[in-house]
Amino acid sequence: MRNILEAGAELGIEAGRLIPYGSHYAKVRLAPSRGTASGKLILVTGITPTPQGEGKTVTTIGLAQSMRRLGHRAVATIRQPSMGPVFGMKGGATGGGQAQVTPAGPVNLHFTGDFHAITSAHNLLSAMIDAHVFHGNELGIDIRQIVWPRTMDVNDRALRRIRVCEGEKDGEAHASEFVITAASEVMAVFALAQSHDDLRARLSRMVVAYRESGEAVSAGAIGTVGAMMALLRDALLPNLTQTGDGTPVLVHAGPFANIAHGTSSVVSQTLALEHADFVLNEVGFGSDLGAEKYMDIVMPASGLQPSAAVIVATVRAIALHGEGKLGKGLTNLGRHLEIVSGFGLPAVVALNRFPDDKDEDLATVAAYCGERGAPCGVSDVYARGAEGGLEVAAMAAEAAASGRAQPRSLYSPEMGLEEKLTMVARCVYGADGVDLSDEAKTDCARFTEMGFGHFPVCVAKTPLSFTADRKRTGVPKGWRLPVRRMVVSAGAGFVVAIAGATVRMPGLGKHPQALEVDLGPDGELIGVV
Repeated sequence: MRNILEAGAELGIEAGRLIPYGSHYAKVRLAPSRGTASGKLILVTGITPTPQGEGKTVTTIGLAQSMRRLGHRAVATIRQPSMGPVFGMKGGATGGGQAQVTPAGPVNLHFTGDFHAITSAHNLLSAMIDAHVFHGNELGIDIRQIVWPRTMDVNDRALRRIRVCEGEKDGEAHASEFVITAASEVMAVFALAQSHDDLRARLSRMVVAYRESGEAVSAGAIGTVGAMMALLRDALLPNLTQTGDGTPVLVHAGPFANIAHGTSSVVSQTLALEHADFVLNEVGFGSDLGAEKYMDIVMPASGLQPSAAVIVATVRAIALHGEGKLGKGLTNLGRHLEIVSGFGLPAVVALNRFPDDKDEDLATVAAYCGERGAPCGVSDVYARGAEGGLEVAAMAAEAAASGRAQPRSLYSPEMGLEEKLTMVARCVYGADGVDLSDEAKTDCARFTEMGFGHFPVCVAKTPLSFTADRKRTGVPKGWRLPVRRMVVSAGAGFVVAIAGATVRMPGLGKHPQALEVDLGPDGELIGVV
């Protein structure tokens, strides 16, 4: 591996802007915009994934390597790994094989400490709210309506619903909850902020509780934002890393796509676009989640406009959506092509090859895409690195440079929250409509009255199905999206609609990845992949 200063120099980032963490990755100091963000932004999304994942991160990283091999200045921008999946079902989030961020172990674990800073800032606010109530409650907070949770970056279902202040001298007992750090509003705010000043303003607007009158109480009113800014000062600086072959990668922020907006930080994407020809930006899960949220939430908030999209698919996932039949499962891929096209983006399909894939099956998928006017190529970057993605990289570069993109959001800010939610359910998921619980109806009316009706909606649902039922594969028909509650994220600037049984604190399975993680006799990390 080369020194990280060399990776920065390749992009034209001055050495004085880099704060090295050892030799192989560094923080990049923020600087005034050059006003010359001429790079092309390519979203990397996917079809509806299986529980095993389909290699979207591998493909994002591998395509950046391939574009670099083709002579372009290319950067991958991906989210930071959360220790929930690292120790849970999926493992790490740094790619794999010959298309991986290195050193993978440290990046998957503590990295530069950003997640710890976000967790600490969030929990400091939690503690300050309860301390304010304990010491006289001058703001008149209704303890039954403290909506700010606690957070931690580990899956722990036992903490989804808790009670705090149970001791005689601890204050008045009330209900609370934990969410995983990737679902914290501080994480969402952090990922959308474009500067330290913007971060401060967004943190100040976060709604943490309500008075008995129904009036919202903000984080700014609690008086904790200054201390939170101190904790987050260095975390907001993007992290520059590289792959095994030296391709630059920016790894920064980590909001989940099934319960938040699901992409890397705006500051890292902006930095990449100012220093590269092509930026491969991963957006979480299938296009119904990551791509939709990018186009309806991130793009309007940041002004960053994608020029193309890559849809990652695998033969095994397509077959799963067809109940074992590849031909039947192709409808799921077709639906994702329609979603991307609906947002005005030219699409390229990357078929992530697995060792047991049959050539005739790959040809069947390619022919299906060709009939729909979508270029399709086989990506073998896991096994072959840059050489394995040259075909798809050339297709993606051509699509992004073609000028065919007409990026657009699904709805306008003037539409009501329920109308926006219904449009996402019908136009993206293929539902017949939306069923709001009584609680969700009350939430919707309340947030509209409070002036949040112009916010976009961020649907929290399973990534494994277009529906709210993870077991319904393919492209289901004749169903409605059940929404049980809505939560306002005033700092992030969206309203979260929680659909079905979705929770913001995952749980560990019977055999989590944590059982495979260890430290070897020479200090090497084992099982962190």
